[in-house]
Amino acid sequence: MKTLLSIAMLCFSTLVFAGDAPAGLSVVKGEVLEVQEVESYTYLRLKTSEGETWAAVGKAPVVKGAQVVIENAMTMNDFESKSLKKNFKTIIFGTLGGAAGAAHAAKPADVGDVKVSRATGANAYTVLEIVTKAKALKDKPVVVHGKIVKYNAGIMGKNWVHLRDGTGSEGSNDILVTTQSQAKVGDVVTVKGVVRNDKDFGAGYSYKVLIEEATLQK
Repeated sequence: MKTLLSIAMLCFSTLVFAGDAPAGLSVVKGEVLEVQEVESYTYLRLKTSEGETWAAVGKAPVVKGAQVVIENAMTMNDFESKSLKKNFKTIIFGTLGGAAGAAHAAKPADVGDVKVSRATGANAYTVLEIVTKAKALKDKPVVVHGKIVKYNAGIMGKNWVHLRDGTGSEGSNDILVTTQSQAKVGDVVTVKGVVRNDKDFGAGYSYKVLIEEATLQK
C-alpha cells in the first residue's frame, strides 16, 4: 500500500494546487456513492457522518456501496484534477485502510440454487477442485463452467467476476475471476484462464486463489 508521502508526491503530477495549505491528518469513514478511476488514483465520493465529500486514494478495487476508511486523511482546498477535468472545492487525500477499510461490495446476488454442469475437455475443473487444488494448479490453465453471482466492471482496468457451479460449501464454493470480457449477474459462462495463488491487490484485497487473464464464453 502506498504511504502517505508517496501519494502526496504523486498528487503533483495529476493535480494543480490552487489554495490553502493542507489541514491536519485524520481518519475518514464513509459509504462510497461514486467511483471514478484515473491512471494512478481512485476518486471516491463518500457519504460520511458529516456529509458528502470527495477523496482520492492510490488505485484500488473500490466499488459503489462499499464502506471504507481513509487513513492519514489530508484535506486540501480548491483543487483541479487534470485527469478528471474537474474542480474540487475540497478533497481528501489518504490511504485506504486495511481490513477495516477494504472496499468489499455487497454479498453475491441471490441467484437461487446454483447447479451448473461441469466443463468438459482438457483442463476442465469444478470450482471446488480449483479452490482445493490451488497449489497444484498454480500458474496452470483451467476451464470451469459456472454462474456469475457477482460482477464489478472496470475496476483497475479489469472486470471482477465471482463464479459458482454448485460444488463446495462456504469458503470453497466461489472463485474470483478477473477478465476483460463483459457479462452480468446470472449469466452461465465457460471461463478459461490461469490459476494464481496468494495475489494481493492492496487495500485489503488478498486472495488465496483466483483465475486471471480469463475469457468468458456464454
